[in-house]
Amino acid sequence: MSEANQIKNIVIVGGGSAGWMTAAMLSRQLESNISITLVESDEISTIGVGEATIPPIRAFNGMLGINESEFVSSCNGSFKLGIKFENWARKEEQYFHPFGRYAVDFDYIPFPYFWNKQRAVGNKRPLQDYSSAWQLAQHDRFSIPSTDKQSLFSGFEYAYHFDAGLYANFLHDYAKERGVKRQEGTIVKVDTDLNNGFIKSVTLASGQQIEGDFFIDCSGGRALLLSDALGVKFIDWSEHLLCDRAVAVQTSHIKPISPYTRSIAGDFGWQWRIPLQTRMGNGLVYSSEFMSEQTAMEELITSVDGKVLTEPKPIKFKVGRREKFWSKNCVAIGLSAGFLEPLESTSLHLIQSAIMRLVNLFPNKNCDEINTDLFNKQTTEEYEHIRDFIILHYKATKRDDSEFWRYCQHMKIPDSLQNQIDLFSTHGHLDLSNKNLFKHENWLAVLTGQNILPKEVAPILHYKQAVDLPGTLSSILSSMEQIVKQVPTHENFIKEHCQFVQK
Repeated sequence: MSEANQIKNIVIVGGGSAGWMTAAMLSRQLESNISITLVESDEISTIGVGEATIPPIRAFNGMLGINESEFVSSCNGSFKLGIKFENWARKEEQYFHPFGRYAVDFDYIPFPYFWNKQRAVGNKRPLQDYSSAWQLAQHDRFSIPSTDKQSLFSGFEYAYHFDAGLYANFLHDYAKERGVKRQEGTIVKVDTDLNNGFIKSVTLASGQQIEGDFFIDCSGGRALLLSDALGVKFIDWSEHLLCDRAVAVQTSHIKPISPYTRSIAGDFGWQWRIPLQTRMGNGLVYSSEFMSEQTAMEELITSVDGKVLTEPKPIKFKVGRREKFWSKNCVAIGLSAGFLEPLESTSLHLIQSAIMRLVNLFPNKNCDEINTDLFNKQTTEEYEHIRDFIILHYKATKRDDSEFWRYCQHMKIPDSLQNQIDLFSTHGHLDLSNKNLFKHENWLAVLTGQNILPKEVAPILHYKQAVDLPGTLSSILSSMEQIVKQVPTHENFIKEHCQFVQK
């Protein structure tokens, strides 16, 4: 590639988590060979309501060279072993979606197949009981996974809860140290090239013009560049995911800090509980077709634990994605690319994966279509996979106590999701790629947790007679229970390694 065709100037429009995660990683990957300017307005607030994440965030921070203890203590963070779902299958029922594997595989067969064989002959233990993440979580304990691959506690994974605003500030400082320039201002005009339609510059209210070779749209749901300037349309998924509103509030703690997120299904949506070190993040996600904003606020305030610390914050959103995520010389990252409700804590992951996909496919000034097409194809597949996984939670319900849940139970779903349900319901198989974000263990947690179970044992298990299954499963549980007793509480682990200090 000739030097004249190399990208020399990148403009990121918008800050928040999306903008500063992008700025941090590009400044790390491109080093000092490029100019990066981030434009954000002090007058535009970010949605940040506290953030729950999934394990890949650890790899992202690791690529940035961020020290885990410093990050957790700086961002008022806590650790997350999974998500506890309450009232989803039926009222008063609950299950846990743990991060990581179940028990250990043996005889070349994944453990859940053996669990299903025992279930078929009367063992009533739920699959989650054989997860070391759940064994820790239910006792509010936490430790780093064992490095001994033979240990039952080497197979779990973890993520974080943290203050999204503090994380953005943390990455702002990181990016600034690596040469990223922040420009305050409100964009009033986007200039495009009359010949090829590429974006040439953005103009601020002050009259200042900022030129670039490549633009990244982190402007939120408005998608100032991708939608307003380049005309990329939005694909609506509200037919399958009815919730389009949320209201959030912060409260004090009244219980020990649990190492998991709670998702509590209500009459017309669900509530989140995200425990940070000094407060609890609470929110109600709901459908405006069935509930008013005022009713949602009242329901949230009357149901939370602890003292209310902030005014309720209403949030509007549209569920879906852009037809394209990369058009011309512009890539959308974050809410400008699309939105999937935070039921499985995927918001930051979609930002992270888009950034790394951009790094891998980083273009020249021509932005060759063969590369942009691949970016769009892979991102579309990721959004649709996550969409299906979230829809599963609603579709698998047995609740019929409101019009909302009756619609969810009987709604038509994407063929791709129906095929997974049908396949699993037969012999417990799933059709998943290694590229999929949610693996077999993740799907198993929701399917079995919401009482979608295989009708038969996988035929191969009939030939596995040498294994003493009752004795093996009993031994696994006994070993897990003994190990958990030796692990520190979540709160003590935080106090020892990464306690938050208000700056």
